[in-house]
Amino acid sequence: MEFMITVSTVGIMLLYSLPGYALVKAKKIKPTSISAFATVLMYVCQSCLVVYSFQKVTYSRTLFRDMILFFIMGLLTQSVLIGIYYLIFRKKYSDVKYRIATVAGAFGNCAFMGVPLLESLLPDYPQAVVFSAVYSISMNLIGWTVASAIIANDRKYIKVKNFVLNPAVIALCVSLPLFFTGTYIGDTSFGQAVFLLGRMTTPMCMLIMGMRLASVSLKPVVTRKMNYLVLFLKQILMPLAGLAIVFFLPIDADMKMTFYIICCCPIASVVLNFSEMLGEGQEVAANLVLLGTFSSILTIPVMMLLSGVIT
Repeated sequence: MEFMITVSTVGIMLLYSLPGYALVKAKKIKPTSISAFATVLMYVCQSCLVVYSFQKVTYSRTLFRDMILFFIMGLLTQSVLIGIYYLIFRKKYSDVKYRIATVAGAFGNCAFMGVPLLESLLPDYPQAVVFSAVYSISMNLIGWTVASAIIANDRKYIKVKNFVLNPAVIALCVSLPLFFTGTYIGDTSFGQAVFLLGRMTTPMCMLIMGMRLASVSLKPVVTRKMNYLVLFLKQILMPLAGLAIVFFLPIDADMKMTFYIICCCPIASVVLNFSEMLGEGQEVAANLVLLGTFSSILTIPVMMLLSGVIT
């Protein structure tokens, strides 16, 4: 049952990419304009998704404790993986593809694809969506600092300013007071607008994927061996590592499943967004994100077959 739900959910998300593909092919959207869509996605839609996710649950000490634990789990898992890949690839960092691979092997589409997957597979567990937001925040904290330093091959990005002043932290500063006070904004016109922008993250992400697919050559996407190595690291090895981690943790099964599903998400589109903003490895990142996203219709359902170990 979970296998078919996963296949259909991922399949529907991939269908969202078709309009973007068609518009670029029809020359209604120029490839040079795609980065503007990515900026809207990162700064607006993703931030609103964080607010939307926190509004799905009601504050309790137990939930807040679990959120902190989930944040730590996500931060440590991604940091350790990036550290391992750094040690493996660092001697080849003169070639940007190895710098991109270091980040892409650890970053997953936990928000853009994770939220609809979690809502489909765990419909009776609303905490899953806020856990996804917490995980996304940990990823963005790494992304705006360590990951940016790796992609640009410049340590100047590892500073407090980048750690504090980024869209994820700003969205968190808006979400937490509402969460702690139990203030629900969904009944207001402003709240509905925020929720709608947040729910736009998946369609917008996939539209951008379609645009990218239409603007690049497919040959390097499917023929470069390095792409498949990164695909294995992110979409096979990382889920297995996540499964091993939660198997031994004294947390409930739904929380374990949430973490595992997030680990199964494909290579994150934010890898491409960061590479564009930094002006490094855009083609490499685009190829990896495209291959990871479209192969996820196979890798996610297959990896979900192992989820029975958790329950």
